Parts: sequence; C-alpha cells; structure tokens
Amino acid sequence: MMMKYFFSAIVALLLVACADTQSSAPAQKAQKIKVSATRSLDMESLCKNEAAQIYNTGVQKIDISGLEQFQGSYEMRGSTFRKESFVCSFDADGQFLHLSMR
Repeated sequence: MMMKYFFSAIVALLLVACADTQSSAPAQKAQKIKVSATRSLDMESLCKNEAAQIYNTGVQKIDISGLEQFQGSYEMRGSTFRKESFVCSFDADGQFLHLSMR
C-alpha cells in the first residue's frame, strides 16, 4: 500500500516539473514597432510593387494592413482587391527579401 502512494507522489512531482518547464519558456511574439515615416513608406512601396507584379494588378489595388518586427526582420501584411493575402519580408535594414502568398 505504501508503495502505491510512493509511485503516485513520484508521478505527481514529474507532472508538476514538466508543466513548470513548459510554462517558463518565453513565447516569441511579434512586436508592434515605430518606424520612421520615410522608411515605412519606402517599405510599403516596395511591397506594393512586388505584390502588383506577382498578382498582375495595379499598385493602387493593393492594400497594406500593418508592419511587424521580429528578431532581425520585418513583415508587412497586405491583400489585393480580390482578397488574396500576402506577406512581404524585409531584413533588419528594411531591404526587401521576398513576398509570400497566403
């Protein structure tokens, strides 16, 4: 009988230790950032031009919804007038890297 309680206690301790380890890991989240107006407009222009070329539409039919910063990079989300979503990626200096269709 005592052995049953001992194993139950060991299992309970292991579960608590595992749960504590998982909850202490920091969640990586995007940060809302403040970029200079000129830099932001340049990045938006690059993104719109790339999207217009890929989706074979005019730049005026591309909407950009936001800019997020990650560790060492930026992402700008957007969509076309046909509701086709995409993400433009930029390096830490604001240089265009690629466009991903979503």
